[in-house]
Amino acid sequence: MTERIRKIIFLTAALVCLLPFMSPPLALLLGLILAQFIKHPYQEMNHKATNFLLKVSVVGLGFGMNVFAAMKAGAEGFLFTVASISGVLILGYVLGKLFKIERKTSYLISAGTAICGGSAIAALSPVMKAEEKEISVSLGIVFVLNAIALFLFPMLGHALGLTQSQFGMWCAIAIHDTSSVVGAASKYGEEALQIATTVKLARALWIIPLAFGASFLFKTEKSKVQMPYFIGLFVLAMLANTYLPFVNAWSTFIVSIAKAGLTLTLFLIGTGLSFKVVRVVGFKPFLQGLILWVAISGASLWAILSLG
Repeated sequence: MTERIRKIIFLTAALVCLLPFMSPPLALLLGLILAQFIKHPYQEMNHKATNFLLKVSVVGLGFGMNVFAAMKAGAEGFLFTVASISGVLILGYVLGKLFKIERKTSYLISAGTAICGGSAIAALSPVMKAEEKEISVSLGIVFVLNAIALFLFPMLGHALGLTQSQFGMWCAIAIHDTSSVVGAASKYGEEALQIATTVKLARALWIIPLAFGASFLFKTEKSKVQMPYFIGLFVLAMLANTYLPFVNAWSTFIVSIAKAGLTLTLFLIGTGLSFKVVRVVGFKPFLQGLILWVAISGASLWAILSLG
């Protein structure tokens, strides 16, 4: 297959993801299928494009949210956030020792599970001076489990009869990446989407103390911590939607574009998840990631149902 044909197929599939009938899970599935049969024609650009598009889409979603509702959701999720992050990091440390997994790999997997998946791994890697293989293994585990969560969580939510509020909170705590959190929540409903996005972005701020902790634990020289600046833009978007009537008039249009951007983001994530990525993971690190994910999913679901 020539380079030109691969580019045509890829761009056509990307355009299909922007059609009204495409949902985030379908876009991810299309990307996954494409990744197994053709070599990505824009592999070097894929990560940067995904990262940029996700941030822009999340900021766009802020134009559909009310700041008072967001503050309420963030306050309710604070205790869940502290307890779940602490619990995952402790369990991750124990599992890493038990399975004899390399320290940096184990920490990246734990941090990615505890906070926000690939974003946490990308932010912590330079601080820890992690090697390419350690980063690839950690990202591979997160991407595989994210793909599963995007399909599994909405089905489980409906089967368990979770309310919009309960499902949004569960998504934000138990799914790794912001992209999959927003994708799963948007499939469940608008209230779930608002709660999930707000709580997940609040969790992302914990990258900062974890990065400083990593530099101490691994005794690396002080490196610049990658601040999640787009969260500030998300807050500004909420404020504009709440207090500026002329912005509020355009909010529906902006949010619809943001959702389309999110759908395209998940397609791009899928195209980067070939069997080659899965093979590099290894059994023990994957088992650590799986146990951590099941633990945080089960514990947070139990807590949410008990309190709700």
